[in-house]
Amino acid sequence: METHRFLGIALSFVPGMDASLVRHMEEAGVTVEEFFSSSQQELAGRLGVKSSPVVDKMVRDEALFKARKETEFMERHGITSLSITDDDYPSRLTDIDKAPLTLYRLGSADLDADNMFSIVGTRHATSYGVRYVSSLVEDMAPYFPGLVIVSGLALGIDSAAHEAALKAGLPTVAVVAHGLNTIYPAVNRDLARRIIAAGGAIVSEYPSGVTPYRSRFLERNRIVATMTDAVLVAESAEKGGAMSTAAVASSYGRELLALPGRIGDEMSAGCNRLIRSQKALMAGSAAEMISMLGWQPKSVKMPPKQRDLFPELTGKEKSIYDALRFSQQPMPVDAIRERTGISIHELMASLGEMEFDGILERLPGNRFALIPY
Repeated sequence: METHRFLGIALSFVPGMDASLVRHMEEAGVTVEEFFSSSQQELAGRLGVKSSPVVDKMVRDEALFKARKETEFMERHGITSLSITDDDYPSRLTDIDKAPLTLYRLGSADLDADNMFSIVGTRHATSYGVRYVSSLVEDMAPYFPGLVIVSGLALGIDSAAHEAALKAGLPTVAVVAHGLNTIYPAVNRDLARRIIAAGGAIVSEYPSGVTPYRSRFLERNRIVATMTDAVLVAESAEKGGAMSTAAVASSYGRELLALPGRIGDEMSAGCNRLIRSQKALMAGSAAEMISMLGWQPKSVKMPPKQRDLFPELTGKEKSIYDALRFSQQPMPVDAIRERTGISIHELMASLGEMEFDGILERLPGNRFALIPY
């Protein structure tokens, strides 16, 4: 392993070292080599941190020892590293306050690809959320063959996102909350193997031997939220890991999207709240998502989605269908609400479902029309 890369790993073993202090080192002109080779007095003077334990020679030597043990493990298992002092460190992470000092990577996925998209959600996913994620990734793949799908390898929506990427031939990155000597949850070990074999990667900021722990999942979420261009919350209750990921993504200016669901559905409550509070854009078709993200896709023709000739609708969807069927022109949301008497929140959720099912389409000006048979 290159000396600079080894020392970058060693930095992450120094207690009290963080991204802000690494930036301070750079501003003070202290290289990572000088950090480990300088005397305690010299280093304290150059950094202006005389009382900080990070300059203690014994602390720095212990970090070097741990780094040697870690690199031995990495070399045995084919793990590579990307440290904050390396030129190939993911650019999207460089400016966040709590940037991970080192990312350990098992696999070959590019963590700095042109287009990266995070999909997160509840472990208790419904068929509605899984179906949407699968369809969305499948539809986006022809536009962006190098698109990297990022998630957290958890059950539910996370697994659905990774599976959808594999099915569409896209690389996918699973960010985990433990060392790469294991996979959690164990049931997803086969999925992890397939991710790596397909050109994806399992990524962690934790060295080998670190076990999954509740707080580490929250720490992991900040990486999922910020190493991509946008985050989609596919399904979530009012509280949960996906909502914490959404909050981090929003705070760092990442595009945040949420899949609307029926009012009263527990696993859509968080998404509906994000949309209602205007913290997230309402997720729609692949074309709409690409437009909202401002990405420039390849020029390709997408095959139309197949659907039943005569949709069997009931309740609110039937009322919306009839209103649009007897209208001479596309209808704005307010007109549909007036015609059907459906509350605005329930209406937007139903419109989103019918759009996803290929029954209607959204037109400029937030107008809707049935898709001709």
